[in-house]
Amino acid sequence: MKKRDRKKLNDKVILFPDLEKRLLEKGLEKMQQKRFREAIEHLEEAIRLDPENSDIHIGLVLAYFEWGSLQKAKEIAADMLQKGIGEYIQIIDLYLMILVQLHQYDEIVTTIEILLEEKEIPTEKYESFTRMLEFSRRMAKEKSEMEYEEAAVEEGDTDIDLFAFKTQQEQMNVAAQLAERNIQSYIDEIKTYLHSKEGSPFFKTMLLNVLIEHAYDKEVIVEKLGRTLSVIPTQLPPVHMLPEIESLLCVLSSRIEHEDPILFENIKSLISRHSFILYPFQLDMHEEKALAAAYHTLIAEYLGLNIEEDLVFLYEVKMEEMKEALRELKQLEEISSSDF
Repeated sequence: MKKRDRKKLNDKVILFPDLEKRLLEKGLEKMQQKRFREAIEHLEEAIRLDPENSDIHIGLVLAYFEWGSLQKAKEIAADMLQKGIGEYIQIIDLYLMILVQLHQYDEIVTTIEILLEEKEIPTEKYESFTRMLEFSRRMAKEKSEMEYEEAAVEEGDTDIDLFAFKTQQEQMNVAAQLAERNIQSYIDEIKTYLHSKEGSPFFKTMLLNVLIEHAYDKEVIVEKLGRTLSVIPTQLPPVHMLPEIESLLCVLSSRIEHEDPILFENIKSLISRHSFILYPFQLDMHEEKALAAAYHTLIAEYLGLNIEEDLVFLYEVKMEEMKEALRELKQLEEISSSDF
């Protein structure tokens, strides 16, 4: 829209017929082009003209979601639910998808429990919502174990035994404190822990991140899960931006993201957890399609589904390849579940 036209609109001098529809179409077009900031501008203007239009609201939620502004997307979806804008269950699905991306599993549990109590879930959606509830309870429990707790690294204490910190809460707090301090006095202890056959894979990843944040550019040896690797921390990619993970997610996205975005986010969360445990080693034990099928199968099992044969066809893999990948993922899941 030209600035001249926008000025007239804001001054309420001229209102073009069906302008909100034109703005909605323009916003959706910009989304297709992945120009999300422009899409948001068009949709925000459209919603000022037609504040009850559910299509515009949904478009705006998705634009903010894709742009990475998850909290804003959540606020709009929550406002829609409160004001009764749009089809209730459709907006609930959207709201839950955002909560999964935000890892706000406690809120997912609360939301679904209220829906069940008030009998707001349609019969055809009941099974999927109850499976989602079970999965979110499990994830909420794991997340609660990651909360910070006071640990015993006192300021000025240069004699630190990293092996003494056994709980995840202690390990996270130690890593957070080391990230904010001069670590020169602790380099030997960190390198010893990373090179040891003992110790937590989770804590080793956090200590590597500490070295990366401090731009440590000397060689360190990492031993983890029976594998050994020599790395220079400053040359490592960020833990959540590993190219092999991006490639794996592309395979999964092409099959399920549009059909079941909540399932996709659950699988994505599991992959993220596994890659964090493995880092700096790669999740490359199998061909991508077999690995994608195995992850899909593992989450399906958590949800009480048995769809192995369907997934063999969906991902175009051999059953034995998928099962072998699944066995290794379950072994990794045992480690990550105990470590997380």
